[in-house]
Amino acid sequence: MAAPCPEDPSLERHFKGHRDAVTCVDFSLNTKQLASGSMDSCLMVWHMKPQSRAYRFAGHKDAVTCVNFSPSGHLLASGSRDKTVRIWIPNVKGESTAFRAHTATVRSVHFCSDGQSFVTASDDKTVKVWSTHRQKFLFSLSQHINWVRCARFSPDGRLIVSASDDKTVKLWDKTSRECVHSYCEHGGFVTSVDFHPSGTCIAAAGMDNTVKVWDVRTHRLLQHYQLHSAAVNALSFHPSGNYLLTASSDSTLKILDLMEGRLLYTLHGHQGPATTVAFSRTGEYFASGGSDEQVMVWKSNFDVVDYGEVIKVHRPPAPLATSSGNLPEVDFPVPPGRGRSQESVQSQTQEPISMPQTLTSTLEHIVGQLDVLTQTVSILEQRLTLTEDKLKQCLETQQLIMQRTPP
Repeated sequence: MAAPCPEDPSLERHFKGHRDAVTCVDFSLNTKQLASGSMDSCLMVWHMKPQSRAYRFAGHKDAVTCVNFSPSGHLLASGSRDKTVRIWIPNVKGESTAFRAHTATVRSVHFCSDGQSFVTASDDKTVKVWSTHRQKFLFSLSQHINWVRCARFSPDGRLIVSASDDKTVKLWDKTSRECVHSYCEHGGFVTSVDFHPSGTCIAAAGMDNTVKVWDVRTHRLLQHYQLHSAAVNALSFHPSGNYLLTASSDSTLKILDLMEGRLLYTLHGHQGPATTVAFSRTGEYFASGGSDEQVMVWKSNFDVVDYGEVIKVHRPPAPLATSSGNLPEVDFPVPPGRGRSQESVQSQTQEPISMPQTLTSTLEHIVGQLDVLTQTVSILEQRLTLTEDKLKQCLETQQLIMQRTPP
């Protein structure tokens, strides 16, 4: 067998520990941790450092369906078939707080980019928005007429997109709480949806084996892919915005080149349906999970651009003719070295004003510590409430005994 080309994605690690199908994966900000959820009701936090022991969090009473790290990486949210959302501190103690408002399975959880709120989607046909630090339910979005499989914030936090078994993708304005647009092109249940890193486009996957990409400004269908031979269960954008990763019940992962509108790679690894995928925050790695109970970590390799530079510099959208079928023009940022020199791209863009690295790191550390402190206070309050309840029960029992005891 020929040796794989170094530019191709490569399987880096297997994580085995779940006792049932893996349903969800997500990387922490610094890529040091990878979280996964499973039908076995457990949440696992794997350490990317070799020879490190994983954390197994038990708190949900039924299958874990979704996971998402907060932007700081100091909190981890999970949703479950037990109808709750839990916020965990991803350390060895594994302490968590439960959020209750949904009346059916919670299918999706996603933090806003500022970490102050998160959005959930449920089989109760609603999308709900919650406050992270005040730990309360804020409001519902309720126009879907069937289970809602997925909901995501836009990068700027002003929009929410949701995907449902009613075959629609809905775009919501977070401030007005109104549905801005419904996309109805899917021929079956819509399983997954996400925003392009630029915030100008969305991609959705469906049970009809397709992936579709729309412009959220014009609501025009930009691209349509029918490359899988079974349902597409999940998708994830590369942070550069140039690639889209998909997972399917046909057991494969596929990487799409959005600049050229074509299939780049088909990856085989899972035995049975591939259920979930996620790129790391830098795009250097991606993870996948499947019904085979395995979590796999892959190294991307296929984009030789400096990932940090791609994320840091905002590149203007450039129309580019597609090369597959009669797809319309695609409105995605052009990466350096793809038709134009890196110098020419940089000359047309302005570097964003940035704070000194030390100040940025300090602020991130403070925000992270506030996250942990808030969560710890909540856990202590819960324990105090439980202690008070037990004391009341003891007093009531003592009073009953005294009443029954003859003088």
